Amino acid sequence: MPSALESPEGAEEDTLRYEEIEGDPVSPMDLSELLKEGTKESHDRAENTQFVKDFLKGRIKKELFKLATVALHFTYSALEEEMDRNKDNPVFAPLYFPVELHRREALAKDLKYFYGEDWKEKIQCSEATQQYVDRIHHVGQHEPELLVAHAYTRYMGDLSGGQVLKKVAQRALKLPSTEEGIQFYVFDNISNAQQFKQLYRARMNALDFDKNTKERIVEEANKAFRFNMQVFDELDKIGRSLAEEAQDGGFPVHDGKGDIRKCPYYADKLGTGGPGCPFHAALGLARQPLVQLVLAACVAVAAGAAAWYIL
Repeated sequence: MPSALESPEGAEEDTLRYEEIEGDPVSPMDLSELLKEGTKESHDRAENTQFVKDFLKGRIKKELFKLATVALHFTYSALEEEMDRNKDNPVFAPLYFPVELHRREALAKDLKYFYGEDWKEKIQCSEATQQYVDRIHHVGQHEPELLVAHAYTRYMGDLSGGQVLKKVAQRALKLPSTEEGIQFYVFDNISNAQQFKQLYRARMNALDFDKNTKERIVEEANKAFRFNMQVFDELDKIGRSLAEEAQDGGFPVHDGKGDIRKCPYYADKLGTGGPGCPFHAALGLARQPLVQLVLAACVAVAAGAAAWYIL
């Protein structure tokens, strides 16, 4: 589907609009500049969370990537529900770009790819994600001007660093070149991300907000970063369990399909109770020095017997 920004009827108008954006001087009091400067520290902290650093290095397990996609699904479902609610509200309407930006359908495709047709029955909102979702709903229903902060934090990030994560995930997880599993990062209706971001910032700067409201929006954007970091930390805790398992056993316990919580071993690892996985109990026993010595002796005897028999 062609973007609204690429429609033949509006092509000339949009070209002029982009030129005006590129030529307009930027004021330190513009909302886009206040957000850029006011969230710089939060942005750096988010980039330096262990989850993001590991992700950028390609150290991400498929199961963890699936859980991250689940978190995004609940986050964007809340965000876009509130954006739809406020699409005619002057404090947000200029930033309403459903065709270009909305991610719900893309995330549904990704979850269907990872979990199957009944993906809705296999996922649930995590504790950290639920807190993020609750805040978005509160803002959308009671302080809609602050919705600008959440939309800015998510979508501008998706069009920037998100494109790097797309390539890393595709390579690290050996996902199809046809982009199944990473539709979230694909913006088919934006032909030029840089120009679109310029347009988006210009629309933000044109919003009629006083100084106090702008400060509240910057504060809310920092809250949005903190919510994201809490989700990252939550994923990192799960990721450490997954990484530890891969190192210890060398065999995948979970095949990447279905609900990870149904595996007794992971239930035990994640503190949800349940007996240990028999296979991994055996592996744990096999790693004991005394047992390894006995096994080595048995292997040596067996090898000697086999050699004698062949000779």
